[in-house]
Amino acid sequence: MTTQPLTDRRVAIVTGGSRGIGRQIARQLATDGFTVVVGYAGNKDAADEAVHAIEAAGGAAIAARADVADETEVAALFDLAEATYGGVDAVVHSAGRMSLSPIADLDLDELDALYRTNIRGTFVVDQQAARRLRPGGALVNLSSSVVGLAFPGYGAYAASKGAVEAVTLILARELRGRDVTVNAVAPGPTATELFLDGKDEETVARLAAQPPLERLGTPEDIAGVVSFLVGPAGRWVNGQVLRTNGGIV
Repeated sequence: MTTQPLTDRRVAIVTGGSRGIGRQIARQLATDGFTVVVGYAGNKDAADEAVHAIEAAGGAAIAARADVADETEVAALFDLAEATYGGVDAVVHSAGRMSLSPIADLDLDELDALYRTNIRGTFVVDQQAARRLRPGGALVNLSSSVVGLAFPGYGAYAASKGAVEAVTLILARELRGRDVTVNAVAPGPTATELFLDGKDEETVARLAAQPPLERLGTPEDIAGVVSFLVGPAGRWVNGQVLRTNGGIV
C-alpha cells in the first residue's frame, strides 16, 4: 500500500469494527488508504487487535469506545476523529445486536435492548454523520437480507433492520446538496463467528446451498461492497439498499 501522510488520508469511522464483518471492513478501508477509527462497544482487546492488524499491514488506525445508542459517546467518537485527523469522510455503521426467537416467545426486555442498539443506535450514528461528514463523504449502514427473506425466528431483528433501511433512504434525500451519499448494505448468511455459533453442520449446509453461488458469504464479500460505496467508483450510487447475498431470493 502506498504510504501517505496522515493529514492527506481520508478518514473513516467504522462502528462495530472490532470483530466480524466490521473488522474486515475496517481492514479493507485501511488497505484502500483510509485512516480508520475502529469503534467498539466493550471488547477493548478485540479492538486493539483490529488496530494492530491494520498497522501491521501498513495502515493507520485507532480504537475508540462508544455505545452507539448514547448520543454523548457517539459525539465524542466523532470529536476524536476530527481532533486527531482533521475530519470524517466515511462512516460505516456496522454495530448491531441480534436476538432470535419466535415473535410469540420473545422477551420484551430483549426486544427493547435490540431496538436500542439497532434502531436508536443507527439514528444516533447517522445524526452525527449527517452533521459532520465532509463534502464527498459517504455513509453506509449495515442492514440484513433477512428483511426480505422473512426467516422464522428473525421477526424482531428483521423489523429493526427494516427501520435501518427506512432511515437510510430518507437521510439520502435529506442530504440533498451536501455531496454526501447514504446507502445500506444488506448481507445474507455470512460466515462469521457470531453467525456460525450454535448452528450444526446440517443447518450451515442448508443455508450455504440457498444462493445460486452455493456458498455462504464471507466478511471479505461484504467489505468489498462497502469499499466500492465509499470509494470514487461508488459516487453515483445513493439512496440504495444493496442485497449482498449471492442471489438469494
